Order: sequence, then structure tokens, then C-alpha cells
Amino acid sequence: MQPRNMSMSGVVDLAAVKAAGEAKQKAEQARAEAARSGAEAGPSPLVFDVDEAGFERDVIQRSNQVPVVIDFWAEWCEPCKQLGPLLERLAGKYAGRFVLAKIDVDQNQVLFQQFGVQGIPAVFAVIAGQALPLFQGAAPEAQIRQVLDQLIQAAEQRFGIAGTPVAPEGGEGVAAEAQGPPPPPGPYDSVLGAAHEALDSGDLGGAIQAYRNVLSDDPTHPEAKLGLAQAELLQRVQGMDPQSVRKTAADSPDDVTAQLAAADLDLAGGHIEDAFGRLVETVRRTAGDERDTARVRLLELFEVIGGDDPRVTAARSALARVLF
Repeated sequence: MQPRNMSMSGVVDLAAVKAAGEAKQKAEQARAEAARSGAEAGPSPLVFDVDEAGFERDVIQRSNQVPVVIDFWAEWCEPCKQLGPLLERLAGKYAGRFVLAKIDVDQNQVLFQQFGVQGIPAVFAVIAGQALPLFQGAAPEAQIRQVLDQLIQAAEQRFGIAGTPVAPEGGEGVAAEAQGPPPPPGPYDSVLGAAHEALDSGDLGGAIQAYRNVLSDDPTHPEAKLGLAQAELLQRVQGMDPQSVRKTAADSPDDVTAQLAAADLDLAGGHIEDAFGRLVETVRRTAGDERDTARVRLLELFEVIGGDDPRVTAARSALARVLF
């Protein structure tokens, strides 16, 4: 399983995108409170076990200080035995830019179900109390590093969360790797920053225009494509009456417009499989221009989630079956 592209977005519940500014403020307040109480005086472990009783303290609260990567594992899981040590080693090398919380799924079924884990090993992250899926299954170190780098960048840019540097682990040469100079700014960083700020403030039109400005120069820019897809989704669902939309969709299963609106609401509310399943079924039931309209909207929703997400992969297969 390939790890999904972790750009600035990809939250489980897209409503959290609009709350990013508030979450950033809360994170800053939490750090200030921690500094006043002396909580930042001593080092904290980079790798630790978490159970249901300590999840709020060890993961949610800590995620206001540093990105928390979660490794869902089990003793009987052979791929977990490959991935776990690699993640632990990387936690040491990154020297405090993220921490690793390990959750034994056999002992913590409630957390396993709450995160919607479909198989293990599964890796999630929590930033400022918001959960993000990263990848499922063992993966090469280079790909995992890419995901972690993007996660850390998202935490810093969106929430101002940079972690607390500690003495790096792993021997000589690791410090330069973990604490090296930041990458030079990209050509679109300022425009993307403005787009993210507009999205945070609820200026969906401004965010959409900013993302389109980037894509006019670089049509394949992954962060701009993802941001545009999310902003357009939020704009479509803005002002909808969920109860009315869902009733219309239930009463009129052949009404493509009604199904598109309901699918948008499903996705914006975090019901990703429901949104995909609704549109796949709409494609199956329709023909001609209506079928193409439903198919295009489904592809747009794939962009919102990210092409490497396993739910997108499953939905692509289902779409192919009804089309061919």
C-alpha cells in the first residue's frame, strides 16, 4: 500500500479545514499555558505506548505541542514488526519534530473503531486535535520520510506547531539530518499561504481563485489541486439544508442533481465511503450525459481525499466495474 500524499490537507472530517485558524489559536494558547506551568522544562519520550484511558492526555493534548504520529499494531501482525521499528528509528532521527504513539489494537478496540482502521499496520497523525490518515501497510523508508516531511510542514504552516527539538538519536551524522536547514521556499508558497488563510477565514471564493492562480501556471501542482477540490466542495455545501437534501435524494434515487448534492454532504461530513458509494450507484443507474456528470463529480471527490487513499482505490475499482 502506497502512503497517501500528505500535503496541507487530508483531514478525516473536511469541516475541520474551516476550523484550522481556531485550532491554531488553541494550539498557541496550549503552548503558552504549558510554558507557564513548566511543562516544557523537561524532555518527553519520542516513542510511547497509548491506551484508551490516556489517549486524551497523551495524544490529543500533546498534539497541541507537536505532531503525534499513531502506529496501530498488534503482536500477531508480521508487517507491523517491519514497520514499527522503522517508525521508532525515524522518531529518533527527526529529533522531536514529531512523536510516535503506539496503540495495540487488541487492547484498544474502541480507538481502533473510532479511527475507522480497516487493517494494520495503519498510521494516522493528530495535529491540534485533528486526525489525519497517513497510510496503511508497510512502506519503504523513503516514502515514509516524504509523508513525515509533509506532515511536519503542514503542522508548522497551518497550525504553528513545530515540536520541541531534542538531542537526536541514531549516532553521529543524525543531528545534521534532523536539524538541517529548512528547504528553500517554493515558487508558489506565498500564493498557497494566502489561499490557506482565505480558506481558514471562510473566504472560499478567495481561496478558490488563489488555488486557480497556481494551477494556471502549474496544472499538476498537487497541493493546489487538493486545496481547490476541498474549497470547491465546501462552497457547494455552504448554505445547504442537510435534512432537505438527504430527503430529496432518498425520494428521488434517479435525480442526478439530488444525488450529487447528497454525496457532497456525505464527503464534507466525513462519510467518505457513503459519498463514493452513492455516486458509483448513480453512475450505474444512469446513462449518457447524466452518467458522465456523476462520473466527473466522483473523480472530483477523489481529488478531495487523495488518489492514494485506500477508499479512493476501492471506489475506483467499483467505478470501473459499473462502467466496463
